[in-house]
Amino acid sequence: MEMLNNLISQINGFVWGPPMLGMLGVTGVLLTTGMVFMPWRKIVYAFRQLFAAHDDGHDGDVKPFNALATALSATVGTGNIAGVATAIALGGPGAIFYMWVIALFGMATKYAEAVCAVTYRETDSKGRFVGGPMYYLRNGVGEFAPEMGKTLGLLFAIFGAVAAFGIGNAVQINSMAAVMHDSFSVPTWVTGVIVAVLVAFVVLGGIRRIGDVAGKLVPAMIVLYVAASLIILLINIAEIPHAIALIFTYAFEPVAAVGGFAGAAVAAAIRFGVARGVFSNEAGLGSAAIAHAAAKTNNPVRQGLIAMLGTFIDTIIVCTMTALVILTSGMWTATGADGNGLTGAILTSEAFSATISGGNYIVTVALVIFAFTTILGWSYYGERCWQYLFSEKTLIIYRIVWVIAVLTFANVKVDFVWNLSDTLNGLMAVPNLIGLLLLAPMVFRVTREYFAKQPD
Repeated sequence: MEMLNNLISQINGFVWGPPMLGMLGVTGVLLTTGMVFMPWRKIVYAFRQLFAAHDDGHDGDVKPFNALATALSATVGTGNIAGVATAIALGGPGAIFYMWVIALFGMATKYAEAVCAVTYRETDSKGRFVGGPMYYLRNGVGEFAPEMGKTLGLLFAIFGAVAAFGIGNAVQINSMAAVMHDSFSVPTWVTGVIVAVLVAFVVLGGIRRIGDVAGKLVPAMIVLYVAASLIILLINIAEIPHAIALIFTYAFEPVAAVGGFAGAAVAAAIRFGVARGVFSNEAGLGSAAIAHAAAKTNNPVRQGLIAMLGTFIDTIIVCTMTALVILTSGMWTATGADGNGLTGAILTSEAFSATISGGNYIVTVALVIFAFTTILGWSYYGERCWQYLFSEKTLIIYRIVWVIAVLTFANVKVDFVWNLSDTLNGLMAVPNLIGLLLLAPMVFRVTREYFAKQPD
């Protein structure tokens, strides 16, 4: 098993290496320029669409806002807390600049995914809308390359159904159980039982219940976390200009070792900034498109505009808050008890605690809520991939196994499962990006047609 685990780790290093990160970046750049930077120009318009009144008579199963909330529930997670800290610890402050860059171009990718998802979605035997990369690969790419579309859709569904158990289940519940035990001495099995019961209540109700819960919980958790971050930034307001200067300076210059920070080259800033940014907002993986396919809308472009806000909120807002708290606190150069620099959730926790008393508990609660909602969001992604491979009649099997997995992984840390699912999660991007590039002309066309009808 150890040998197999090492092999998977090596494959995982390749899957998430420069070629994949480069492919994600190139796709984002091509889509952004092809739409003449529309995602950047129309960001305010997109926010207006998010809060505008929508006709409930439109086709779909959940409100457009709830579709975004479901997608955010899967993307706003431990990566916004631990991932940002890891990027700074390994790549220096400049990594945040490249996290912003990949997010800005990732907005076009997320937009295209949602446009394709709504355009090529289907209804199952119960009249519920289903969609996502597997459907737009089969139905969209399949229009001019049937065998390619069918193969790409099948591969995405296989990767997604299995990867969900690691990225969206094992990693999340294990992190929750560990942080609850460390902060509040709650036994891991107790956390497992409580979360399993709550997850069962939500996921057994399907997308409507997931959307309703996410629509209430996700905005609340983001507002509370951002509010706590803003309080810290107000206390450290004098340090904000210096923190921003660090980000821009070390995006183009190597940073020397200082304190517990080991130093980092510009290449490291690019690598870890891009990698952590993609892990955080998931632009290019195609996962969020599965949620947006269920939105009550007859306009793919409008849902695409709402979808791209997910990347903006996740990275430009939430990740930036975490980064500024870490940098203004000065803890990014601190030394831990082991003599090494701090990293991951520990760095973020120490940064919050350094400014306000009990700040570590804010991070703990945020981690727990973020992880819980990620479990909900990915349960929907995984079951839709399962449904594509089998049928909706077997969804109860997937949901039951999902709840059992929550209970199991709270107590057992299986590195092999984590590495395998991480690899499959990265492999999801390959067929999805191929499909987006092939369907880009359609995305450009419907985008031009939509805005040609809108008043300036």
